[in-house]
Amino acid sequence: MSRILVVDDEPAICWGLRESLADDGHTVAVAASAEEALQCAAAFAPDVVILDVRLPGLDGLAAMQPLRARLGDCPIIVMTAFGTLASAVQAVATDAFEYVTKPFDLDQMQQVVARALDSRRCTPAEQPGDLVSTDSPLVGSSPAMQRVFKQIAWAAAVDLPVLITGESGTGKELVARSIHQHGGRKAGPFIPICLAALNPNLVEGELFGHVRGAFTGATHDRAGAFELAAGGVILLDEIADTPLPLQVKLLRALENREIAPVGDVRPRTIDVRLIAATNRPLADLTAHGQFREDLYFRLSGIPIHLPPLRDRREDILPLARYFLARGGAPIAGEPFSPAAIAELLRRPWPGNVRELRNAVECAAAVARGEVLRPEHFPPAARRPAAGAAISHAVREWAQAALAEPPTAAEKSDLFERLLQLVERPLFDAVLEHCGHNLAAAAKRLGIHRETLRLKLKQARAGQAAASDDAGDG
Repeated sequence: MSRILVVDDEPAICWGLRESLADDGHTVAVAASAEEALQCAAAFAPDVVILDVRLPGLDGLAAMQPLRARLGDCPIIVMTAFGTLASAVQAVATDAFEYVTKPFDLDQMQQVVARALDSRRCTPAEQPGDLVSTDSPLVGSSPAMQRVFKQIAWAAAVDLPVLITGESGTGKELVARSIHQHGGRKAGPFIPICLAALNPNLVEGELFGHVRGAFTGATHDRAGAFELAAGGVILLDEIADTPLPLQVKLLRALENREIAPVGDVRPRTIDVRLIAATNRPLADLTAHGQFREDLYFRLSGIPIHLPPLRDRREDILPLARYFLARGGAPIAGEPFSPAAIAELLRRPWPGNVRELRNAVECAAAVARGEVLRPEHFPPAARRPAAGAAISHAVREWAQAALAEPPTAAEKSDLFERLLQLVERPLFDAVLEHCGHNLAAAAKRLGIHRETLRLKLKQARAGQAAASDDAGDG
């Protein structure tokens, strides 16, 4: 098979990867430092390198260039338990094959290694230089945010459209600004436009401009946002609010890289990267004819989903400290009392990061230099309970099922039928949230990993049987 070099100073990680990859038939060598890896690289001639970021002495990212000098186009998989946006961007900039965050499932790493062996990429394309920023307002060490950092890094390295989704207050504009800051268009302008805030009758002129005499009051030519963003990036926030007639013109702008100002039939060439953002489900709007399917697919060149704050609670305290430090609050030591920390972690934060920032800034103003306590925070925002809607839906389903004449098999399987309906969507949502890491998903669900694996296997078998029955019919 192939030769794999694992570089990590944690013996347990090295042992686990060596055993797992050896079971697949690979020859595995391990090194506890970058210096040791450089010494054995030429003699061992690995087909793939798995490289930790934090190492004693030379760190993993700094070791990538000398490793490339010795190994050429050998794929390097970067792994870290302390990922930041800067490290993700630097890993992509130095042409890492993949960026994996710890803890990871061994099955997941086996799949990444298999893809790396399949790729054996040629000389990488030129990547944007000087990409690392240590002052990013995007803060988070949770697995969910690690995935976002990696997606930003990949998006910054190319020039495709990006669709950013997520609830209000999660930081979609910050993601767009980070892509611009770290991308090849960072020398150009960044023009954010909130479509929901514009008069529907004026949206086209705001985006594409107008010529003199196009309408009453148009006394001179005026450039639109697409022309003002030439050489840079335009962010269309709340893209779901785009009027349907304008969606056709947006699609033309993306497809042909040209626009026509209001009152002018002559197209003008544009050079701009489009990033769109929305807190609404575009796929559902497309299914109901409220958003053009072709535009949706064109916008989704690189999809990035921002998780709500309640799904990454380990980021709450680091974010709170960041907002407090950014405000220049002169508090020595730990700025939050134990009770304040408990309060921060207890709240559901329906307004997400924006609500947290406002609460911390308000508390700092009230505390006036003192250690922050729970009474310094404004009242918690209330969120409609999602459980109530679920309970109502289950009750309606049960009433409908009980009203139908049951078959012999259905007389005593109502509970099992309900589980079949709700388990798979729940598992799919949690797996997607955890990056399809089986161990992390099982932990979040509160069940054993083997139980989850068995249930997924049973669900797939049930789907296959249903498909066969449909085919037979």
